[in-house]
Parts: sequence; structure tokens; C-alpha cells
Amino acid sequence: MTELCPRFEGAMEIISKRWVGLILFELLDGAKRFSEMESDLPISGRLLSDRLKMLEKEGIVERNIYSEFPVRIEYSLSKKGKALKPVIQEIQNWANEWMPFENTEKTNAR
Repeated sequence: MTELCPRFEGAMEIISKRWVGLILFELLDGAKRFSEMESDLPISGRLLSDRLKMLEKEGIVERNIYSEFPVRIEYSLSKKGKALKPVIQEIQNWANEWMPFENTEKTNAR
């Protein structure tokens, strides 16, 4: 029996947390403000904030603060986060091929 690689297990723990995949997908197009992500994703502001903090701590997301009035804060993928792009795109390709359409309607209704 093949032993599970601790690095793979650690990566899956991060990526498989609820909403993380959608947050990463949202940031693939570039930096976003919190309010933009909150309106685009079917997730509460508190949970979005928690996930962004976790991703920032892991070095996957960067929080950029701009000294303007009012202060502007944007979130973007770090180099480490951008390296996930092909993984996320492949998951999307797999979903397009194999996930029944009715499942996507249930997800979007949340």
C-alpha cells in the first residue's frame, strides 16, 4: 500500500476547505476588493474574511493596502497562489465534463 505523502495531505487540507476553491478561482483574474468577492461569492463576509486570513497565513493570498482616502485593500494571489492556476483550471475542466448540470444549479442557489 502506498503511504500518503504528508506534503500532499497538507496541500489537500488547505485546498479542500469549504469555499477555498471558489475564492482562488475568483482571484485568478486578478486583485479584488473584499466587497467585490463578497458580492460575487455565495459566502458570508465573516467566513470569507476567515478564509482570506487563512490563505494569507499560508502565503497563497496577499493583502495589499493602498494609502488612499478611503483606504483601499485588495486581495490577490501570491506567486505560490498563482502556481495553483493549472490545478484549478483542470478541476474546472473535469467538472465541465463530469459533473451533472443539476448539481451546479444547487450550488448556485446557495
